[in-house]
Amino acid sequence: MEKRLRLVAPALAIVLAAIASLAFAEIPLSQRRSGYEQMSREVKAMQDDDTSNPASLSVLDGEALWTRREGSAQKSCADCHHDAETSMRGVSARYPAFDAAKRRPLDIEQRINLCRTEKQQATPLPFESRDLLALTAYLGKQSRGMPIAVISDDDTKPFIEAGRQIYARRQGQLNLSCQNCHDDNAGQKLAGVELPQGHPTGYPLYRLEWQSLGSLQRRLRNCLFGMRAEPYAYGADEYVDLELFLMWRARGMTVETPAVRP
Repeated sequence: MEKRLRLVAPALAIVLAAIASLAFAEIPLSQRRSGYEQMSREVKAMQDDDTSNPASLSVLDGEALWTRREGSAQKSCADCHHDAETSMRGVSARYPAFDAAKRRPLDIEQRINLCRTEKQQATPLPFESRDLLALTAYLGKQSRGMPIAVISDDDTKPFIEAGRQIYARRQGQLNLSCQNCHDDNAGQKLAGVELPQGHPTGYPLYRLEWQSLGSLQRRLRNCLFGMRAEPYAYGADEYVDLELFLMWRARGMTVETPAVRP
């Protein structure tokens, strides 16, 4: 019996490894599609024209905040980073990014708040607040049209893998994972709506359902509610790891910020 187990064990390990690799099979780069491609002609036109895009008002607010002096240091973002159109070009396409002092990745919202507390000596902006969304949208617009290019190296790989595990893990009363919808059934209909591949190419984005601008974390929380799972608190490490994995999964795709979605 023991001899049989010794013979079977290696084969079983190979089978389990194969199953695991299938579970994490990626959508090929050539087959990745933005949610933009599934939208109606009217919603596409809304995103494409800055004068019609409802998120443009938030971008203008973010531009004003960029030059406003804040905190006891009385510094503005522009005092350190100067012209955002130049200095911030491509920055949002590389976030979440690893922070050596924190020893983990930070998303762009966390980076803004870190600058506020450390450089401006100001209080951090609450998640989903008008000002934080406006600044994030303004920074994101500077990368519009650029390829998503988060870094995958020895520092970030463990967190990308942690995000991948969350993405593949079944959760909630419905026992669903992100992968079930956005990989296994992308393009199928759920309640008459086509399931997207779930690439975060346009955040923060204006969602017609919300009638407001919202972050990627807000969308992830919506998904968890839909799965009847317990959402994480805003700013939780789990969200940032998942954001990092999703941006890595969307690598090479074009930044659309600020996007519009139904």
